[in-house]
Amino acid sequence: MQVLKRIKRIFAAFAPKPLLALYHRFLARLGAIAYGFPSQRLIVIGVTGTKGKSSVTEMLSAIFEEAGEKTALINSIRFKAGEQSERNISRMSMPGRFFIQRFLARALRAGCRVAIVEMTSEGARQDRHLGIELDALVFTNLAPEHIESHGSIEAYANAKFALGLSLVSSSKRPRIMVANADDAESARYLALPIEKAIPFALSRTPHNSSERGGRFTFRGTVIAIHLPGEFSIGNALAAASAAAARGVDVAHIQRAFENLSHIPGRAERIEAGQDFSVIVDYAHTPDSLKALYSAYPSRKICVLGATGGGRDRWKRPVMGKLAAEHCAEVILTNEDPYDEDPRTIVEELRAGMQHDPEIVIDRRGAIRRALGLAKSGDAVLITGKGTDPNICGPNGTKEPWSDARVAKEELERLLEKRGI
Repeated sequence: MQVLKRIKRIFAAFAPKPLLALYHRFLARLGAIAYGFPSQRLIVIGVTGTKGKSSVTEMLSAIFEEAGEKTALINSIRFKAGEQSERNISRMSMPGRFFIQRFLARALRAGCRVAIVEMTSEGARQDRHLGIELDALVFTNLAPEHIESHGSIEAYANAKFALGLSLVSSSKRPRIMVANADDAESARYLALPIEKAIPFALSRTPHNSSERGGRFTFRGTVIAIHLPGEFSIGNALAAASAAAARGVDVAHIQRAFENLSHIPGRAERIEAGQDFSVIVDYAHTPDSLKALYSAYPSRKICVLGATGGGRDRWKRPVMGKLAAEHCAEVILTNEDPYDEDPRTIVEELRAGMQHDPEIVIDRRGAIRRALGLAKSGDAVLITGKGTDPNICGPNGTKEPWSDARVAKEELERLLEKRGI
């Protein structure tokens, strides 16, 4: 297995780009043929954008299930086919090597009628979307991300837009595009030559939010959600718009959100009877970090790393600056250094901060320290990994990991020590 992985890396590094592109297209088409084009027999909704993809897919699944449909779901959190759900440990939202086609075929066997697929720029760049016949695509937003991988923000945006072009080429009817009109990038998605182009805009939607949830008005109905922050309202609006475009009644949408209490690794509350909030979240870009920090007006103790050694180094001082501005205490720590020195990453985070933060390279130690600093009413925000199953280190090493599990363990230990 290791030899095959090595061969794959060598091929990817040295093969001419046209040959590599042909290779990826061949695999995508072959997968669809091998599994009998399962997407043609499903209602397939893709979700793309920089932020909110996993949350929107989870919301859509909950809505369609409330409406009586059996759903399949592929996202960075889990793979779900009907009643069966398994954690996504691949660290890829769109796994390759026939995975998606094989999964969609499995969804059909499980009796699913609706499949919701998180779709990424990296997946599109490697043509993993080819052979997936879309009924609808949701575009959430565009922000700088994966610049090293794509080469520029323009190339990153174009990779995502390839998913819009895939919707155009779909044989399904009607083809539906749902796009965030508050984002300038939405214009070209909404201009695609398809049957339905549905804009949504939080800026034009009556809403309110807090760290415990919020409300928004959708088609004349007030919908309450139990997820924190304005960003959650925006995600909910995207999901509601897409579901309604597919004919789901607003009453089903309303009940689905009433029953959706949390999304793993997305502003996930960790509870052990403490008198302060502990939140685990996937936020790993400046925009998502700012949105999360803004959702919690209380005193914040923040655990911060920088996802992905060797990539997107530009955002490290920016994220450090945001943490310094929003958090009363900041503990910088290790996240996924890969082959880069974790201390180098931490120093680049610190470069954006006016005051020296605490540095605890050991991530468990950093979480323990943050919890120990918390007082009644505070919010401890542990960002960057969400549901990621490993800490990725040098030479391909992986340490099994769960921010939620570690936070719960350290919280229980702290409360026991305090006699609570």
